Amino acid sequence: MAKLYFRHGTMDSAKTLNLLAVAHNYRSQGKRVLLLKPRLDVRFGDRQIASRAGLQAEADVLLDRDSILDPADYADVDCLLVDEAQFLSASVVEQLRHLTKKPGFPVICYGLRTDFRTRLFEGSRRLLELADSIEEVKVTCQFCNRKAILNLRMAGGIPSLEGEQIELGGNDCYAPVCYNCYDARFAVSGLATDM
Repeated sequence: MAKLYFRHGTMDSAKTLNLLAVAHNYRSQGKRVLLLKPRLDVRFGDRQIASRAGLQAEADVLLDRDSILDPADYADVDCLLVDEAQFLSASVVEQLRHLTKKPGFPVICYGLRTDFRTRLFEGSRRLLELADSIEEVKVTCQFCNRKAILNLRMAGGIPSLEGEQIELGGNDCYAPVCYNCYDARFAVSGLATDM
């Protein structure tokens, strides 16, 4: 049986760059790979999957919370690659899991593990529960040389715990940080974290 993979990392850990490299490798071998992403991710355009390094590709399938993935539509696929998987619903993750069994090909999902409040996203939670393989894509903290494990939301240059869980943004809104720097930024700003 093929596997369901969850490759998670903080902002700026090159998850999308890795996804695009894997897609290139499959295609250079003459294999059919499809790129999927949540419809709500419109940072680079409706269908664009783009890395901060400048590489990009068009998504073949846009996913909604209530998307139905019919196995018959994927019969001739060799691999599915999913960007921004944290935004998926549990139901969509479960359907991706089933596609690894029938028709039976690998599904590799890339995404954040937790939000800016250190809480799991719905899609990430279900992937952590169902994935055969869980791999961390690593990057160092923006403020020190430790491994980044959290995403710090910034509002006007100040750490923030306010707002909706899903707020699209890049380096202007978020920073990859270690726990110590996450905690220190809130201590300096006078905000208390609930961790």
